[in-house]
Amino acid sequence: MNISLKWPFYAKISLLLIGIYVFISILSAIQDIVLPVIYGLLLAVLIGPLVNKLEARGMPRSLAIFSILILFVAGFIFLLVLLSSQASLLSEAFPVLSAKFDELVQQGVAWGSDFFNIRASKINQWVKSIRGDIYESSSAVVGATLTTAGGVLATLFLTPVYVFMLLYYKSHLIEFIYRLMGRHHDQKIREILSETKTVIQGYLHGLLAEFWIIAVLNSAGLLILGMDYAILLGIGGALLNVIPYLGGLIAVVIYIVVALVLKTPVYALYVFILYVVVQLIDNNYIVPKIVGSKVKLNALVCLLSVLAGSALWGIPGMFLSIPLIAIIKLVLDRIPGLSPWGFLLGETRAGGGIRKRTAARPTGPVPEGSLEVRL
Repeated sequence: MNISLKWPFYAKISLLLIGIYVFISILSAIQDIVLPVIYGLLLAVLIGPLVNKLEARGMPRSLAIFSILILFVAGFIFLLVLLSSQASLLSEAFPVLSAKFDELVQQGVAWGSDFFNIRASKINQWVKSIRGDIYESSSAVVGATLTTAGGVLATLFLTPVYVFMLLYYKSHLIEFIYRLMGRHHDQKIREILSETKTVIQGYLHGLLAEFWIIAVLNSAGLLILGMDYAILLGIGGALLNVIPYLGGLIAVVIYIVVALVLKTPVYALYVFILYVVVQLIDNNYIVPKIVGSKVKLNALVCLLSVLAGSALWGIPGMFLSIPLIAIIKLVLDRIPGLSPWGFLLGETRAGGGIRKRTAARPTGPVPEGSLEVRL
């Protein structure tokens, strides 16, 4: 005798929330394993076409993968050396910058004392207490920094290995997916894999183009203004700009602080104007033409996914959140029961919205004032 149990709604929701909590906890616990694999997967999809071209010209697959990886690693090392040279100059000038920063703080204390009618001694005492808290927690910060640096180094070493393995066993892994899902789903799986590859490649290509364009614009603008460490600040600002919405705000704050320390206060206004001009170019041309057309996600979902990625995996999660959510949307769109969730993640379609019905359906009269959603 077959007995079918019907779970109440609150039980289904409770099980769903427990499952989500357990899944997120597992992802957080094994991030040192998961992150290199995700990076490797994204890079494998990015350089896959180059490997296929070399292989089509008669080069063995393993040698083609190795050659492309060498080029990417060489480019990364070049960028790292460029940043390190600029950072070494910054470290040599750190005592002078620290003295200028202290002078700037004293000027701020004097201004705050006059403007808010508070004794300067109280403000100085408050500043000293903050510095004391920072010094007391410095050992913990150094330990956390070393731990993070160790994780970053492990990721840097493991990611090329994963890229090589994923590309070398690509056909084997794809065949496994077909067998796992069943041959009757071949067409749907083929569509998901093809669109996922297209989205990842387009997004990463656009992201790389945006990074270099913003880095050149930032560096050129700072050099024109006569700012020290212009290349370091320009590339750093472009790297932060990769993080949607939040990265640009962090970059402009850094620019303003550095301008106040290195130059006169009017330069803070100059770098702010530079930031506004670069962001206008980025938001009105680069993102819509190069990046935005590749990932069809609405702005609310992008912002929430960045915050969630930061809470889960920190800075790496902020970078990975957008492509991962885009992949999830593609899968949801192809599953009939979950397609409304895919629609929720996507952009607002032209002509969409909520409007009143103007005519009744053929099946019967429609109550006055009823609503229908145009999809």
